[in-house]
Amino acid sequence: MLVRQRTQIINALRGHLAEFGLVVAQGPAHVAKLLWLCRIPSSLSRKRRAPSFASWLICWVARSTHKAPGHRIARRAKEDEVARRLMSIPGVGPVIATAMAALAPPAETFKRGRDFAAWLGLTPLQHSTGGKQRLGATSKMGERTLRRLLIIGASSVVRWAARKGAPAGSWLASMIVRSQRCW
Repeated sequence: MLVRQRTQIINALRGHLAEFGLVVAQGPAHVAKLLWLCRIPSSLSRKRRAPSFASWLICWVARSTHKAPGHRIARRAKEDEVARRLMSIPGVGPVIATAMAALAPPAETFKRGRDFAAWLGLTPLQHSTGGKQRLGATSKMGERTLRRLLIIGASSVVRWAARKGAPAGSWLASMIVRSQRCW
């Protein structure tokens, strides 16, 4: 919600400045230029600068408070033993580790990794009959937030390994080779 509000403020400020001929490109990379234009005395008259300065102030506060939750999450992840151990897994950072520590039951609850995958909703649906096993699409019945975070982390590891190379003989290396043969 904070990101959405910050985006709305930035867009309002861009629109306000565009009315006076000061056009700035879209995107978070150009916010600094947008804020800089609001502070220059010659770019806007005194009357026009007041609403721009108010928007600039709100944007600056939203920008600084947006970074604060990330620091708190990182600090909490470093303090928690379970989160620290989870962060040793490639693709798992402070956000995923603290979410896992907070939302998932203890690891001792599950007998094997597949049970945890089923709890997350990462196992295929079964359409089996008469001794013939038919597996369907992923069930997506479990913890949605953790599943989404873990998929994002795994995707980043695969993307990094595709560019930089995976350890020879690893499961990831063979998966990358298989996927490249398909293309």
